[in-house]
Amino acid sequence: MTARRKTAPLLTPPRLAGAAAALLAAAAAVPALSQSFPNLPITPAQRATAQQVAQAGVPLSELAPNAPDSHTVKRGDTLWGISALFLRTPWRWPELWGMNMDQVRNPHLIYPGQRLVLEKVDGRARLRLAQPSNDAPIETVRVSPRTRVQPLPDLALPTLQPHLIEPFLAEPLIVEEGVLERAPRIVAAPDTRVLITQGDRAYARGLPEAPLREAASAAGDAYRIFRSARPLLDPVTRAVLGYEAQYVARAVLVRGESQEAVRTADGETRTLPVPASLDVVSAREEIRVGDRLLPEPPRELVSYVPRAPQQPLQGAAVVSMYGNAVGVAGQNQIVTLNKGRADGLEPGHVLAILKEGRRVLDRAQNGDREQIKLPDERNGLLMVFRSFDRLSYALVLETSEGVKVGDRLVSPR
Repeated sequence: MTARRKTAPLLTPPRLAGAAAALLAAAAAVPALSQSFPNLPITPAQRATAQQVAQAGVPLSELAPNAPDSHTVKRGDTLWGISALFLRTPWRWPELWGMNMDQVRNPHLIYPGQRLVLEKVDGRARLRLAQPSNDAPIETVRVSPRTRVQPLPDLALPTLQPHLIEPFLAEPLIVEEGVLERAPRIVAAPDTRVLITQGDRAYARGLPEAPLREAASAAGDAYRIFRSARPLLDPVTRAVLGYEAQYVARAVLVRGESQEAVRTADGETRTLPVPASLDVVSAREEIRVGDRLLPEPPRELVSYVPRAPQQPLQGAAVVSMYGNAVGVAGQNQIVTLNKGRADGLEPGHVLAILKEGRRVLDRAQNGDREQIKLPDERNGLLMVFRSFDRLSYALVLETSEGVKVGDRLVSPR
C-alpha cells in the first residue's frame, strides 16, 4: 500500500506535550479528521499580523538568543516549542506562521521531515521551508490490513495534556446565585446508609413544578452532583463575581419521579410521591442527602490557540486556587481569574503573572527614611482554558515562586 507523510501538531504549550502530542499524532494519521475539523480557530487579528510579518519578516531583536539556523520538524513538535526555539515570546505564534505562511498554508499542521531555515536579511528574519531532497529520508507509516474502530471527534487536536484540564471542563461549575437551590436534590440513600458512593443507588426529587423525569435521549439522563456553592469575590472590590459549585459525583438517571397509591394502617388509600432513582457511576467524595443535581453538558472539543489578549485587562487578578487546602498554586495547577467573557477574556489567552513588589525603607544620606515600593516583577505565565461571564479558569504554565490569591495579571507583551 502507498505510504504517506504524517502531520505533526503544533499547538501544545510548553512542558505539556506528552499525552496531547500522542493524541495529536494519532489524529493526524486519520485522513477523515481533516474533513471533520477543517477550520481551526484563527482570528482576523492573528491573520492580519501573520500577513504583515510574511511581507516584512520580524526584527532580529525578536529572535531568541540561541535561535538555530535551521530545524528539522519531528513528530511531537509543537508550535509553542518551535516558536520558543526561534522567538523570544513563544505565544506569538502568528509571527512564526507569518514567517512561512507562503509555504505553510495551514498554521496548525506541518510535516515531519520538513526543514525550517532561518534567513536573516537587512536586519529582518524570515523562516522558510527548505526544498526537500529526493534522497532525504521521509518518515512513513506502514499500513497493514486490519480493522480499527475509534470515535474521531475525541481526537480533535487537543492542545493541553487532557488529564490536566478535562476534569475542569465538566467538574467545577460557576453558577449564578440560587441555581443550586432550584436544582433537584438527593433525598435518600439505599437501606439505612448515611453516605452514598460509586456503585450505589441514590434517590432524588425536583421541585413540584419541575419533577425529575427521564429525558427523551440517553444523553440527557446523565447528571453531575454538586454541593455548597461558595461565593468568589473580586480581590479588590470584594464584589461577588459568581458561585463555584463543589463537584461531588456523576450519576445516571434510571427511573423518573412518579406517584404510587399505598394503603395506610387504618385502611385508607393515599397517593405518595416516589423519588427518582439514580446510579452513581463515579464519585470524587461521598454523596450526602441534600446534594444537588445538574444535567451533564455535552463534552466540548476546543482547540486552544495560545495568544495574548488584543485589549488590556484592567484589574485582572487571581481570585482563588482550586482545592480547599491549596494556598499557593504551582505549575500545571488551576486558578480562577476575576475576568471572563464580559471582559474579552477567551480560551487560549496567555497572561503574565506579576508578583507585587515589596515595600522597603530608603535611607537618605541626611538620615531620613522614606518608604518606597519595589516594582512588580513577572512570576510566570498562565493560559485561560474556560471562561464564564465574569470568571475564568486558567492553567499555570510556568511560575518561579508560586501563584497566590491577589496576584495581578497583565498581557505578556
